Amino acid sequence: MMSMPDKLLALYENSQVLVAAYDDFDRLRYANRSFRETFFLEPDEEPFWHALMRRNFEAGRGTVIRASDFDEWLTATLSRRGKIGFRAFETDLVGGRWLWMTEAVDSDGWMLCIASDITALKASSRTLRQDRDFAMKAAYTDDLTGVNNRRYAMARIEDMLASPKADPLAGCVAMLDLDNFKYINDRYGHRAGDFILKDFAKRIQEQVRRADCFGRVGGEEFILVFPTTSISEAELIVERMLGLIRISRPLPEDPDFHYSFSAGLAAATHGDTASDLCAKADRALYAAKMAGRNCIVLEKDLATDALRRRGSD
Repeated sequence: MMSMPDKLLALYENSQVLVAAYDDFDRLRYANRSFRETFFLEPDEEPFWHALMRRNFEAGRGTVIRASDFDEWLTATLSRRGKIGFRAFETDLVGGRWLWMTEAVDSDGWMLCIASDITALKASSRTLRQDRDFAMKAAYTDDLTGVNNRRYAMARIEDMLASPKADPLAGCVAMLDLDNFKYINDRYGHRAGDFILKDFAKRIQEQVRRADCFGRVGGEEFILVFPTTSISEAELIVERMLGLIRISRPLPEDPDFHYSFSAGLAAATHGDTASDLCAKADRALYAAKMAGRNCIVLEKDLATDALRRRGSD
């Protein structure tokens, strides 16, 4: 007699419903036959999600991607993929099929995807719902960089603060600001400035973990939200990002050009609102600018320094 896990796998394998599971690094760990056939996967393949999407896009198959630039689409999509515990949406496939897909993410960052074929539903109704989904996506997307906007990031902070987790692991927020951006615009022009903003967004988004959220607040300022993350762990992540930006050479016409950013990092404490937490991170960011830029300052260190100065008076 089959065990319950084996029976479930056998049911999944023979189901018309598409079932797949991705780990916390967004690598495919399980896919049933319907999913493999729909997205052109061999039985033993375990590609990363972004690699699978790129391969099918270049082959003109799989999910319909209405974008001329795949990398811009990917940056925008990754900024929202798996950032909330559950979402449901419609997607269409090359060839005319439509799927109703759900994504459920657990506390370890693993994602379960289940999709049903809804091609038989009335086309006009599907189009109306897809137009609604596009409008909702646009409401949360920064037009220039394609990453999340301030509204979406603030909603994720509010979700983080509403979590029942203990205060030390409630999470952190980092405010990031490109250094000397006005000088860059003045010297190279606003077109180059926009290109650098997009370069920055793409490089940072590639380093963002599934549970974290990255967005543009406005101008040259960005935000990172780190749920259930200690401030020391968040500092290590932002430090790695600093190193990656330092070696970026985004302007082909000036291969020696490089840029940097400053960061202020604050941990959530009991009673914080989203505005409170952002204000703490902003104070730390200002201190990083005053310290010479191209560095990280932790808000808790500002409080420690203030107490030290008070004690010496």
